[in-house]
Amino acid sequence: MGLRFTTRASDSPWVDTVWTCTSEQVTQMTSVATAHWGLVFWTQKGRAYAAVSGPETGAGVAPVPEDATFVGIEFSLGTSLRVVPTPALVDAGAELPDATARTFRLDGARWETPGPDDAEALVDRLVRWGAVVRDPLVTEVRRGACPSVSTRTVERRFRAATGLTQGAVRQIERAREAAALLAGGLAVPDVVGRLAYFDEPHLARSLQRYVGRTARQLREGAGGAIALDLVQPATS
Repeated sequence: MGLRFTTRASDSPWVDTVWTCTSEQVTQMTSVATAHWGLVFWTQKGRAYAAVSGPETGAGVAPVPEDATFVGIEFSLGTSLRVVPTPALVDAGAELPDATARTFRLDGARWETPGPDDAEALVDRLVRWGAVVRDPLVTEVRRGACPSVSTRTVERRFRAATGLTQGAVRQIERAREAAALLAGGLAVPDVVGRLAYFDEPHLARSLQRYVGRTARQLREGAGGAIALDLVQPATS
């Protein structure tokens, strides 16, 4: 019982991942830091809901609608909603009004509520409408390109587009990768070496800050419900 996640990557340049989740006999979870904003749709007791989720700068405890089914879209870094700058969503979010099982309202229009296989089609429509936009400079930087502007300009535009600094994004992404490796059975020293942490205490502090778990909890699948798709190693 708890949260059961499935996550898939997307071939859309506008989408990072698409996820689904069901909650069973759980009312709260450990929320995990993320650099991405997203759209979340869920049903509970026959009622439908929709919300915009923002980037989260640290782990915390969050309520969970019990016995609910979720579909989520995590957008690529550098994208944003036309009507809400991503910095305004950091460590926040907003429920969208007038959601039904079939539609939701966003940016002055009504859209069809997606299933997990319809996420990219919805995003394509949002992009054509102009509801979702992006700063191409962030995409260039993420691909390792060297833009023909100053470092200060890059950092300013990166933060304006994502709500986070490049350094914060790297730390969050590294901690999430560390959590996945530990949950998959990799030993702590190997995670430290692979992800270039200074030492084991450095890794421990990062996990606590961004994931809300210890290495041992991640390896054992302990600590309760967590908002992260972690595949536990098989045990004999």
